Amino acid sequence: MTTTEHDDDTGTHATAPHPAAGPHRARGRGPVATAFSVIGELMITLGVVLALFVAYSLWWTNVLADRQARREGDTVRRQWAAPSGPGALDTADGIGFLHVPAMGRNFEVLVKKGTSTDVLNQGVAGYYTDPVASAMPWDRTGNFTTAAHRDGHGAKFHNIDKVRKGDAVVFETRDTWYVYRVFAVLDQTSKYDVHVLDPVPRESGVRRPGRYITLTTCTPVFTSEYRYIVWGELVRTQKVDAHRTPPPELG
Repeated sequence: MTTTEHDDDTGTHATAPHPAAGPHRARGRGPVATAFSVIGELMITLGVVLALFVAYSLWWTNVLADRQARREGDTVRRQWAAPSGPGALDTADGIGFLHVPAMGRNFEVLVKKGTSTDVLNQGVAGYYTDPVASAMPWDRTGNFTTAAHRDGHGAKFHNIDKVRKGDAVVFETRDTWYVYRVFAVLDQTSKYDVHVLDPVPRESGVRRPGRYITLTTCTPVFTSEYRYIVWGELVRTQKVDAHRTPPPELG
């Protein structure tokens, strides 16, 4: 079937084929092609969602945790600056600040009670209360055992693998700087290895009571399959002066 058009100049009629009669009429996509298209779009969407989740886990949680940790650290320092009687070291907001120069210039992290996810997600380090209770730095003997996240939520111990034997680790309280020297590193052990927290951590090579510090975190990076351990021993203390002058190890 054709349509006709009138030619005003010649009086003749021109004929043109109906579009539906053309040999190259478009054909709809088959069900297989449609299915592949839908699957492809779903995969792209899933990839975007996963990328956003990774960005949230490894970047945005760090931002939020760092903000909270700074606020809490400022609260502790304000409490220290206020007049107070003796015996007020262990506050509800944190007991002091851990300084580890090998983990970064001006590295410090607030230390609070407990190593639960709720505590560590605040962008702080925590001292153990379970399965082996931590000693405090001011105790005559014992092991001051701490933990922090390696990735996400502040990632405070992300660079723990940069700590070497002989490096300084300093713990700051309101009244005293406790200066430790790293003497042993265990780059991988079971997450069930609670003996690394013992008052005398024999896996570090020591056999006698002393004043030790232990840093623990997850390893390898981006996993929680094993634990990374750093041990130090107290070598000296330094009283905090009016200007809170850091010890030379933090210079």
